[in-house]
Amino acid sequence: MKTNIDSFPLKKTEQEWEKQLTPEQYRILRLKGTEFPNSGKYNLHFEDGQYSCAGCGQLLFKSAQKFDSECGWPAFDDIIPGSVATFKDTSFGMVRKEVVCSNCGGHLGHVFDDGPTETGLRYCINSVSIEFEKGQ
Repeated sequence: MKTNIDSFPLKKTEQEWEKQLTPEQYRILRLKGTEFPNSGKYNLHFEDGQYSCAGCGQLLFKSAQKFDSECGWPAFDDIIPGSVATFKDTSFGMVRKEVVCSNCGGHLGHVFDDGPTETGLRYCINSVSIEFEKGQ
């Protein structure tokens, strides 16, 4: 299912997204795909910096919010306030909360309430849907 582009501030046609994104980024960000567990470049990445949306560049997470959840995807216990939106996802016979960029609507992953820190949250995010900037 494609994201409704009219629901988010950044508006592009699917053709514009296809031209801008790599085929794998398009599959995940726009078609709500997922990368294989333990395959993403940021799964075990713990440098100081910040993570932004690979679709539009909006800041999403800081490295201090990242932890090793051993789930196979980059995991964060919190977000930059206002950076994401969540929606009920009932695909694959499960009930989950989908996480999307609040600016462009790009699919990032899912959030679960089984995190080990005081937030109790575990944002499981596809590496393909984010970019890392060192420092900050």
